[in-house]
Amino acid sequence: MDTGYVVKYPLRQCLYEEGNISMKKKTVCVVFGGESSEHDVSCMSADTVINNINRDIYDVIMIGITGDGRWILTEDVSKVKDGSFENGGTRAFILPDNGIQGVLLKDDTGYRIVHIDVVFPVLHGLYGEDGTIQGLLELAGIPYVGCGVLASAASMDKLTTKKVVNAFSIRQADYVAVFGEDFADMDAICSKVESGLSYPVFVKPANAGSSVGVMKASDRTELITALENAHLHDGRILVEEAIFGREIECAVLETEDGIVASGIGEILAAADFYDYDAKYNNSESLTIIDPEMDDAVKEGIRKAAVSIFKELACKGLARVDFFVENDTDSIVFNEINTMPGFTGISMYPMLWEARGMDKMNLVTKLIESAGCRKKSLIQK
Repeated sequence: MDTGYVVKYPLRQCLYEEGNISMKKKTVCVVFGGESSEHDVSCMSADTVINNINRDIYDVIMIGITGDGRWILTEDVSKVKDGSFENGGTRAFILPDNGIQGVLLKDDTGYRIVHIDVVFPVLHGLYGEDGTIQGLLELAGIPYVGCGVLASAASMDKLTTKKVVNAFSIRQADYVAVFGEDFADMDAICSKVESGLSYPVFVKPANAGSSVGVMKASDRTELITALENAHLHDGRILVEEAIFGREIECAVLETEDGIVASGIGEILAAADFYDYDAKYNNSESLTIIDPEMDDAVKEGIRKAAVSIFKELACKGLARVDFFVENDTDSIVFNEINTMPGFTGISMYPMLWEARGMDKMNLVTKLIESAGCRKKSLIQK
């Protein structure tokens, strides 16, 4: 190695090696930000996660990914939430060599390598929740929180999720798929949608979260506007029938003791539907934990959430969203989020707090779940 490189690679036992009783703290690398349209939400989520990592057990390394894809070492947690980490000078790279399991840091003095034991990728949307960073971490041999490559990719793409869930008996909204190449003939797209669905419909980019790019259309003119808007975010578009009912969310957590579902939470959107602005900018939108509902329906939601989690091969955590249809109380699957938000208004941590698990305990269990999965893979 060039003499200008400064290498620091602490030799440690594997974080979850059986029989390891060392009291030395383990290092958790929190990765946040990212290139997706949910960059700002990721920063807010990461702020919550970082501030709830138990420092008696773990050391923390923070890596922020800028909107244009630069990876920056972040040494001041106060710069996470507001995005000011982007002004940092030390570059950081997770190395794919699984003999190292570390982060390469580069600044004006040269290079150094810091060992990491587990990664918590608090990333929402493309290049974070879609299997890409998960693939890097698989190559690196580093345990990480959350779903693997397959589950992340399949769950991120709403069209793929639809096809998987179609294979078992859980109702979901009827839909029409639209692809980028179809836009050469907008009249044909509209006719295809109108022959399969009745207005109003919802138009969604297949690969975007936090309701980014989602619009409601009540006629052809609005449909064209919504399609063009969705196409700005993705070349794969989902047009769904409108389900009139209550918006319900359920948190799923996997630990060494098994897969469990929380209670349920209800969204009361201040707008016509729970879009990005209603979620993050409208204080009149409300979340209700354990709303009044028939117990059999609640239990049906919890069972469906666990079933979907398993069928999509999820690991660690997910939030599964449903509608409970007006008049019939029928449970209708909406979507699954494999790295749900941890912001101040996010349902996932609130649902577990209602079950007596505070944020620090939840974050600890999630970090532990990463190690349990890695250990089980090694044993196989």
